[in-house]
Amino acid sequence: MKRVNILILSIILIVFSCKDKNTSSPDTGMTIENIVKTEWRNYKSSNNIPVGGLAIKIITKNNSYFYSTDFEQDITENIHFRIASCTKTFTAASIMLLHQQGKLNIDSTITALIPGNGEPYVPDIPVYNIPFKNEITIRMLLEHRAGIFDVTNSIIPDSISQPYAGESYLDYILVTEGPYHQYSFDELIGVVAENQLYYFKPDEDYHYSNTGFSILGKIIERVAAKTYSDFIHDELFVPNELTNTSSVFESTDHGLPEPFVEGYLIFQGELEKNYLDNMSKNIAEGNIISTPLNLATWIWSLFHGEAGPNTQTVAMMMDCKPTGLFYEYGLGIAHVEGVGYGHDGGHLSYITKAVYDPEADIAIAMFTNLMNADSLYQELDAMTEIIIKVKNELR
Repeated sequence: MKRVNILILSIILIVFSCKDKNTSSPDTGMTIENIVKTEWRNYKSSNNIPVGGLAIKIITKNNSYFYSTDFEQDITENIHFRIASCTKTFTAASIMLLHQQGKLNIDSTITALIPGNGEPYVPDIPVYNIPFKNEITIRMLLEHRAGIFDVTNSIIPDSISQPYAGESYLDYILVTEGPYHQYSFDELIGVVAENQLYYFKPDEDYHYSNTGFSILGKIIERVAAKTYSDFIHDELFVPNELTNTSSVFESTDHGLPEPFVEGYLIFQGELEKNYLDNMSKNIAEGNIISTPLNLATWIWSLFHGEAGPNTQTVAMMMDCKPTGLFYEYGLGIAHVEGVGYGHDGGHLSYITKAVYDPEADIAIAMFTNLMNADSLYQELDAMTEIIIKVKNELR
């Protein structure tokens, strides 16, 4: 199976479906259903794509909607899928919850001592001797402004003396170690440290980095004295009743809980069906499995200051800076003008969008089991257009 390294940037989009769990007027529900079904099918037909469904869960102050279309099976709002980089909203919320509790300070450098602990935020060992580590703050990691080289998304420079030079480190490990290799924070961050890789000096620019969020995962573990997966389960999943959400960490756990849908990848004109993967390489930056209902509930609660971080803390997360791209980025949260705040993600053949619009007071979770890698931004644009039209209908 081909592995496609595609960086799905942090946009905010909306989900759709064909089954209505709407408590407002039937006309509104029918209009929304028609929007998502028609727009999605128009996108697929214009690109001669025969497969792939779309699902959306919408939460407003007084109403709730769920629609899905074009899946090969009947699905509900409890269907499982990989939320990919929407995981970063959980990681950022975890860091900010610890900041809120006084257990860490996001403006401290990663070499500073943990309050009341006496140990630095990252271990004082060679695999964490990343470039400029004495200048990098936790805030910069949250903002993708630390210059951390992204091991999972970037090709390793061919100028270094390593057997994986000039290729993807993950592809190299897949070939040499096999699909069940157990990755760790130490291993992934160690690639950066050993080869002294970086994009720029801290806070000089913006560059999206999964590995930066791997460092945040390590910090959570050291501050909380428990694994990343245990922390978000205990502090975020359980209190928010996200009973169908899980943080995958075992290298042998390649599947999805029932019920789920398999996905489709279009790459270089070829259509491939897949959903199995080793997610131990993506802990804290893209490993979470959830459902439309759970993800929409999470986004609604988070941006209302009810998920753990309070409203003041969430306001800090929403303080977004320009990136030089089509979106702004805050503390683990992206902002797109006219769409809202949140995150999106892509992994294998799933694309996910989670968004909250404070002006309309609407939370949306959307996913498709189709990734068209040959025309990715056209697919993202189609999903964004659905979000905008649905929001306009609900205003």
